[in-house]
Amino acid sequence: MPKTKNDSATGEEALARLIEGNERFLRGTARFGVHHETLADLAHGQKPFATILGCSDSRVPPELIFDAGFGDLFVIRVAGNVVSPEVMGSLQYAEIQLQTPLFIVLGHERCGAVTAALDAVHRGATSHARIEQLLDYMIPGLAHVDPSLPPSDELQQGVEANVRWSMQQILLAPEAQAQQAKGRMKLVGAVYEIETGRVRFLD
Repeated sequence: MPKTKNDSATGEEALARLIEGNERFLRGTARFGVHHETLADLAHGQKPFATILGCSDSRVPPELIFDAGFGDLFVIRVAGNVVSPEVMGSLQYAEIQLQTPLFIVLGHERCGAVTAALDAVHRGATSHARIEQLLDYMIPGLAHVDPSLPPSDELQQGVEANVRWSMQQILLAPEAQAQQAKGRMKLVGAVYEIETGRVRFLD
């Protein structure tokens, strides 16, 4: 398999590339595109420099908001960026087979899944059975969200808490712990601002 431009990226270098891409997106100078020679190279295999676990929300396409090209990102999208067994399997594939040095859990403002989970926890709301199964993955991470906050603040706190909860579950996996111990994996949480287009990275 030919060597690609992503082979030698460290977690810090990969994060810098994503931040630079989001800055281009904000400036309106995104360079997203693909050439036939790029497709030909990718036919031999993939070597993405980052794995992104994001929400399925149609307003938050990671490749566009980070101005990333074909083959740059390994993207897993599910409502509420939940860590289900299926998602964990995809993450482990990225860790073990693709060896991406950077993992991002990407939440976003005004997340409908987080809203539904908070309504279930704080107001006793119910949803259809399959949606409730999805929310069950999120609810434990929202235990410390203050229900007395104004709705917008409650949701913002919930979105961040949900990102951190997903990160916590990823770090419980032995494979993730082993990769971190070797310095081969950087895990970062972030929230996409719907109105501005900016990706805000969490401390």
